[in-house]
Amino acid sequence: MLGTQFYNQAVRKTVISFGTLFNNIELKKTVDGQVLEVEKVPLAYGPKQKFLYRLQGNPTDGKKVAITLPRLYFEMTGIDYDPSRKTPATQKYKAIIPDSGSEENAKEVRTQYVPVPYNISFEVGVIAKSQDDGLQILEQILPFFQPSFNMSIKFIPDMNETRDVAVVLNNVDFDDDWEDDFSTRRSITYSMQFTAKSYIYGPYSKASVIRKSKIIETIGDTAVNKRQVELTYTPKAKTDINQDGQVDAADDLLVTADDDFGFNEGMNFLWTV
Repeated sequence: MLGTQFYNQAVRKTVISFGTLFNNIELKKTVDGQVLEVEKVPLAYGPKQKFLYRLQGNPTDGKKVAITLPRLYFEMTGIDYDPSRKTPATQKYKAIIPDSGSEENAKEVRTQYVPVPYNISFEVGVIAKSQDDGLQILEQILPFFQPSFNMSIKFIPDMNETRDVAVVLNNVDFDDDWEDDFSTRRSITYSMQFTAKSYIYGPYSKASVIRKSKIIETIGDTAVNKRQVELTYTPKAKTDINQDGQVDAADDLLVTADDDFGFNEGMNFLWTV
């Protein structure tokens, strides 16, 4: 089991999808009800300390340039197993891969065990230079989490596996680090803690669809009149799959594993003793 290389990028896709939720937040400057300026709030991945350090950068030394405010940041802070969403470990699901409809190019069946539920923790922060800017950004986020918001993620494209992941807002913290020092820039930070109820997937296996089975059977007395019979079974369509007005052998070649079908039976006597 261990040692089989695979990488479904489940955690990476969760991080990207989560960050995308905060991509298009804007800050509007108004005077007497008239909009003077609309600014898209930049979003970056990284810890809060990184941006607070850059906030104190001195633009005159030619090396460090202070970042502009307001700004959004987010980072993944933890991964924890969620036993409350556990399903039977032996449960599987499958995907049927289309083919050209010929018996030689039979459809492929891909099988995968159900994913393991994991909670991925995130922190999202708003760094602003005034309370009004921070609250304006905050109010564009909080109403959508009551307390959760669902995002749809296509985890395994090869398996057509798409799931809704609930993102839960746990709490909001406030921090104002200004201490009456006029030589430093003031920054107001709102930190929001989220939990994404995501999944992590194992590898999937591939197998061709069995379109023909053959059984060789010996019948009769073992000493007298012993004969061998070859029995063959192939799928038989029950509906007009190719929609040509009749159910025939051409439809048999188009039967898939998910269809309701019967069997064509064949018998061939091989030899007698």
